[in-house]
Amino acid sequence: MPSRRRTLLKVIILGDSGVGKTSLMNQYVNRKFSNQYKATIGADFLTKEVQFEDRLFTLQIWDTAGQERFQSLGVAFYRGADCCVLVYDVNSMKSFDNLNNWREEFLIQASPSDPENFPFVVLGNKVDVDGGNSRVVSEKKARAWCASKGNIPYFETSAKEGINVEEAFQCIAKNALKSGEEEEIYLPDTIDVGTSSQPRSTGCEC
Repeated sequence: MPSRRRTLLKVIILGDSGVGKTSLMNQYVNRKFSNQYKATIGADFLTKEVQFEDRLFTLQIWDTAGQERFQSLGVAFYRGADCCVLVYDVNSMKSFDNLNNWREEFLIQASPSDPENFPFVVLGNKVDVDGGNSRVVSEKKARAWCASKGNIPYFETSAKEGINVEEAFQCIAKNALKSGEEEEIYLPDTIDVGTSSQPRSTGCEC
């Protein structure tokens, strides 16, 4: 009989304002997309339950504002993160160039115990715009950057069309598992029947 323990996994989404962070989160959690752009003020989060190998996990996805004046809010929201998602717009070189700043900012604010191995995932969003004709950041360039930072998993997405969103967040959840197993929430009125100590594969084939 599988354990009914539930683990909370905290995921932070970072990137410049307007790259589609909120849209990606809403597409994944609610299967919805809005053409009306509304800047996130401060931070917001959505949750979604996911299941891996008979275990239930609650993915808590934090969407932080891209505007610099809200970055001072960072510390409280970054701490305890299990995975960080870096998002840029494939049609904006500036948003791609800023990925390094967002990554460094996260490592400073979150202070993970093992920064060298902390799981990041990079999403190149808005691949649907203008049929791909207006993109300025090539997939090759993005993958080279990810490789230089320790082979970060990379996905090209469209929050509007739902392209690769589900696959990307499955990878994000698997990567979060690598650092998020210790924070378990026990469901009420259940008996812990014990779990196998067998190691579980959480590798992400992306």
